[in-house]
Amino acid sequence: MAITASQVKELREMTGAGMMDCKKALTNTDGDMDKAVEWLRENGLAKAEKKSGRIAAEGMVAVDVSEDGKTASIVEVNSETDFVAKNEKFQAYVAEVAAQVKTSTAGDVDTFLTEAWAADNSQTVEEKLKAMIAVIGENMTIRRFQKVETDGLVVSYIHAGGKIGVLVEADTDSSNDAVKECLKNVAMQVAALNPKYVSSDDVDEDYKEHEKGILLAQAKNDPKNANKPDNIIEKMIIGRLNKELKEVCLLEQEYVKAENKETVGKYVENVAKAEGCKLAVKSFVRFETGEGLEKKEEDFAAEVAAQMGGN
Repeated sequence: MAITASQVKELREMTGAGMMDCKKALTNTDGDMDKAVEWLRENGLAKAEKKSGRIAAEGMVAVDVSEDGKTASIVEVNSETDFVAKNEKFQAYVAEVAAQVKTSTAGDVDTFLTEAWAADNSQTVEEKLKAMIAVIGENMTIRRFQKVETDGLVVSYIHAGGKIGVLVEADTDSSNDAVKECLKNVAMQVAALNPKYVSSDDVDEDYKEHEKGILLAQAKNDPKNANKPDNIIEKMIIGRLNKELKEVCLLEQEYVKAENKETVGKYVENVAKAEGCKLAVKSFVRFETGEGLEKKEEDFAAEVAAQMGGN
């Protein structure tokens, strides 16, 4: 099949690999984007498996935490432009959505939209959304939400005015200022480094096996390893996998605010010791505005050409 320039561009943005390498990867995988990413990784050509180029939708993330820190919600509402995302009416509306999610029993957005709007029971959540679209003058969607209920404590963090929102749940018997500050710092770590798991104990075996397969292919494709026996390559792979897991597991990450290179897990442990309390990170939720969505790109030249052709 013919590989298009737009496919090459997309793969390049996702992986950071060179243009010709991207074209070769797509050719070898019949244009399958996911397989092309894997091909590049296996051949050591992908600088990073990133999809930041695809994060383009506008809007904001908001959180709402109960006074006792036992219940919290996080919600993402999308808009068409960043201009609207900075609008005070829009921001107030998103805060109201987060507040309602905190008390809602809905398990998904479709169910949530059928609920009565808490501030005005004469309309549903969906009807309120449509009314806001009419007022704001742009399409808007309640994209996703999550509710956290705990016997411990939930702490939130919002980065860059709603670009990223984080909830961190802890198993703890204390809610003093030092514990809250610790969990806020952990939430900031989640926002900055985007871990996938709390600890390596949570990593599923399928993920480990998948990554081992990628690392094995990388090692065997490296000419420097041509004469190395399989048992040595196996040890190399385990070492690399463990290093990778440290990057994707929150408690094993190096704590960004530490001066002595301690891990996040060690930092939390030290705070627990200092405060004489039980304190363990149980879960986290991280929403980034527009994550995985692509904003429509207007091709002005093509639009003008089309209009001229129609005259």
